[in-house]
Amino acid sequence: MLKLRPRLVEKPWGRDVLPDLFGDAGGRRIGEMWFEADDGPTPPLLVKYLATSERLSIQVHPDDRQAREAGLSGGKQEIWYILDCNPGAVLGIGLREQMSPERFRAAAVDGSIESMIDWKPVRPGDCYFIPPGTVHAIGAGIVLAEIQQNRDVTYRLYDYGRARELHLEEGLSVSSLTPYDRVPAHVAPDAGGGLISPPDAPFRLEFGRLAAGATMTLPASGPTWFIPIEGNGTIGEECWARGECWLCEDAATVTADHPSSILLATMA
Repeated sequence: MLKLRPRLVEKPWGRDVLPDLFGDAGGRRIGEMWFEADDGPTPPLLVKYLATSERLSIQVHPDDRQAREAGLSGGKQEIWYILDCNPGAVLGIGLREQMSPERFRAAAVDGSIESMIDWKPVRPGDCYFIPPGTVHAIGAGIVLAEIQQNRDVTYRLYDYGRARELHLEEGLSVSSLTPYDRVPAHVAPDAGGGLISPPDAPFRLEFGRLAAGATMTLPASGPTWFIPIEGNGTIGEECWARGECWLCEDAATVTADHPSSILLATMA
């Protein structure tokens, strides 16, 4: 088993004062914490935490075929699990109505795209799967865990006037200009747990609760990302705590010293 190294990533929409699971921002404006391996092959999934003070850009990811046609290694799909949020916090997922490419392009150029995104209110425990082609944005005042295919391919469609590169034509070519029709999963932080990823996702994400002194065994085959979001305990002979991420290639016994909440990611 491997305790992945956390890396704080600066973002214009990040925070100067971070949630405690991030640690100290060190005077920087931090938006993400990535969990990475120091050496060896790149894991197929990337686990990260996000903390927002402003809206993220409106963006989209291609699927595998579209990415490879553009000379990239593959597309990207991701899942968001809401850990905390301010009252009135929203996620932008899909469009409010179907749009033509011409109308969508014009809206992205003049900024009216903001009112055409379907901004959905969220609460802790909500979980949204974002398949390729879904136009999306994360709103302000949200802390979430994101599990994604480990590929750096994002087409930024609109960024509220920030001085960052846009990829409107590339993004438009892969966007599904329709409403998002999937029902989100919801697993309250104090619930018993269960599968929260849809059957067509390229990986599985489960939520679990462990009472103090309880144990569980991680799968013996294939990689498992053990992501504790509350509590602490042991994994094998090592100690774990909230805000960490462990990558386990073999079976491992997890014990909780205190009531704990965890996310488990495995390949589908």
